[in-house]
Amino acid sequence: MAPGDQAGRRRATLVGFGAIGLWALLAPLGVLTAEVPPLLLTGMAFAIGALLGTATQLARGRSPLGPRAPSALAWVLTVSAFFGYHALYFWSLRLLPPVEALLIINLWPLLIVLLSALLPGERLLPRHVVGALAGLVGVTLIVLAGDGGAGVTRQPLGYLCALACALIWSGYSVGNRRLAGDTPSEAVIGFAAATAVLALATAIVTEPLRLPTGWAWVALLAMGLGPVGAAFLLWDHATKRGDLQVLGSAAYAGPLLGAVLLLLLGHGAPSLRLLLAAVLIIGGAMLASGDLFRARRAAPPAAPAIAGERR
Repeated sequence: MAPGDQAGRRRATLVGFGAIGLWALLAPLGVLTAEVPPLLLTGMAFAIGALLGTATQLARGRSPLGPRAPSALAWVLTVSAFFGYHALYFWSLRLLPPVEALLIINLWPLLIVLLSALLPGERLLPRHVVGALAGLVGVTLIVLAGDGGAGVTRQPLGYLCALACALIWSGYSVGNRRLAGDTPSEAVIGFAAATAVLALATAIVTEPLRLPTGWAWVALLAMGLGPVGAAFLLWDHATKRGDLQVLGSAAYAGPLLGAVLLLLLGHGAPSLRLLLAAVLIIGGAMLASGDLFRARRAAPPAAPAIAGERR
C-alpha cells in the first residue's frame, strides 16, 4: 500500500473513533431528555441531524442524497433500523436503570460477530459459542438484580426493549454491508429525514406532546448534532475507507464510555455485580472476535532478484 493510501486509511479510522465517541454520549443525553416521550425524542433528534446534514451538503453544492439515489431495499433496511433502534433505546432508558440498559443494548458487537459467522464463507467456532454464553451470563446478572434500592425502576418490558435494540443494530450492521453496500454515504441524510418523519407521525398519534424544558433543549440539540447526526456519516465513511479490524476492536469501548459517563452523572452506583456483568459482556464479545485483536504481521518483503536467477 502506498504511503498516501496508508495515511488516508489512518485518517478514516480516526474518523470512526469519533463516531464511537459520539455514540457513547447517546445514553447520557437520553437521560437528560427523559421528560420527552421516546418517539417524539427520536423524531426531533433525527430532524436536527437531517437538517444539519442537508445544510452542509447544500453549502458544498451537492445533493443531500449523494451522487445516486439509494435503492428501495436500502431505504427500508436503514430507516426501519434507525427508527426501531432509537425508539426502543429511549424506552429502555426509561424502564431500566440506565447503566444496566446500556450494557444489555451493547450486546450488538457480540451479536455482529455471531451473525457474520453464519454468512457464506464463514463458520461458527467454539470461541463464538463461549463468547455468546459469557454475554448471556452477563445479561442474566443484570436481569436478575433485585436490590436496586428505592426509586430504581426495573420493568420487564425494559429488558425486551434493550435486547431488541441489540438485535436490530447487529442485524442492520450485517445486512447493510450485504444489501446496501453500494449506497453512498450521503444517503444517510435522507434516511435520517425519513426516520424523523416516521417517528414524529407516530408520536402524534400515540404519545402526549411534552416538549423539552430548560437544559433538555441543549441536550436534544447535542443529540441531533452528534450521536443521531454526524456519527452516522462518520461511521459510514470510516467503514468504507478505514481499518475495519481496528474499528471493530474500538467499538467495544462504547459500552464502557457510556456507562462511566452515566455513573459520573449520578445515574447508578458502581457495584461488583455491574463490573462483573460488564466484564462478561464485553469480554465475551472480544473472545468471539478472535483474530480481530491479534496483531497482524506484515508480509515479509520479497527477496531481491539475483542476476541470472530464473523466476
